[in-house]
Amino acid sequence: MNLHDELAAVLRALPDIPAADRAVMERAGRELAASGLAERALRTGDTAPGFSLPTPAGDTVTLDALLSAGPLVLTFYRGAWCPYCNVALRALQHHHADITARGAQLAAISPQIPDESLTLTEQHALAFPVLSDLGCDTAKQFGISFDLPDDLAAVYESFGFDLQRVNGGHARTLPLPATYVIDRDATIRWSFLDTDYTTRAEPSDILAALDALPSAH
Repeated sequence: MNLHDELAAVLRALPDIPAADRAVMERAGRELAASGLAERALRTGDTAPGFSLPTPAGDTVTLDALLSAGPLVLTFYRGAWCPYCNVALRALQHHHADITARGAQLAAISPQIPDESLTLTEQHALAFPVLSDLGCDTAKQFGISFDLPDDLAAVYESFGFDLQRVNGGHARTLPLPATYVIDRDATIRWSFLDTDYTTRAEPSDILAALDALPSAH
């Protein structure tokens, strides 16, 4: 089963959402798609901005340090509260050996506090760094951060998603789910982003992008 099919299965398995809440979610999705955010974000050919972000263990990871060891697969996700993010991260973990066999690194970034990232890492036995981007400062540099409208934030709260706590006081700011393949010179060689949070980069496409890197030949 590819990731697309796994995500579709998640959608089918979710409990029914009240019609009023669903209407809020669908309207917010249409507005985000029409905002032009995805078109303005960094894409293939752009230079990835540097970052220095904490791990759950209290270490600091920088883009330069990751790239010093090889090309980087960098994925942004909304948080452990999002079932689609969990499925996508598990899929990346499943393909982690395939990524490292190509000489590449893998890292994930979310706006969650480090303790939340630690819980996620433990739950999924992730073998790659999960970094905390409080306030989505790094996501902003990539051009993929946005603020939830008030009514959608209220819907999420009614679902029990305590974003105020898990995002360290930045409850409304989230990144678009996005994945980048970044070459060692910080050039973005491949990118995937979508305003539809139920859509994610296929691991097979990520591996193909790594195989296509100039340094791979």
